[in-house]
Amino acid sequence: MPPAPAPAGPPPASPSVAALSPEQQAALDAELILAAKANDAARSAELISAGADVNAKDSLQDSAFLYAGAEGFNEVLQLTLAAGADVTSTNRYGGTALIPASEHGHTETVRILIAAGVPVNHVNNLGWTAMQEAILLNDGGARQQDVLGQLLAAGADPNIRDPQGRTALENAERLGFTRMAEIIREGTRQAP
Repeated sequence: MPPAPAPAGPPPASPSVAALSPEQQAALDAELILAAKANDAARSAELISAGADVNAKDSLQDSAFLYAGAEGFNEVLQLTLAAGADVTSTNRYGGTALIPASEHGHTETVRILIAAGVPVNHVNNLGWTAMQEAILLNDGGARQQDVLGQLLAAGADPNIRDPQGRTALENAERLGFTRMAEIIREGTRQAP
């Protein structure tokens, strides 16, 4: 017996998603951003299932994806990634989710974002990369050291200069972050 013919085209959208007006979609998207900002994974999952857009942004230019990444809300972050989050999207500072995640030392979040393909050498409107923010906007402690190692292993370029013309190594040395400077030197030596 010959196999049944394959159905033509993609399966039809669920009626609840297809029937949304632009106003209803905007309200659903806004609700998702609020749920993400509250780190409410269960509600975020419900809203994504109902058709909320994980890439829709609020007036602050935050999307559920960008906010979850910046704040280290990993369960919500994973939901947005599974729903097709744009890993190259940027916030009001022109930065990807990886930049504030690195600044805050969210080590597991950084791991998730790197694995998802967020560009490690993206430069934000302030002229900083994730590596520069991990150095300049924190205390040089263990979490930032972990982030720095992850970024280097993922191919981040420590020679990208900040607006003052300093490399990541120069900033680490200037701020007295001896271990971070060592990590950069070690990572540079191991680079192909």
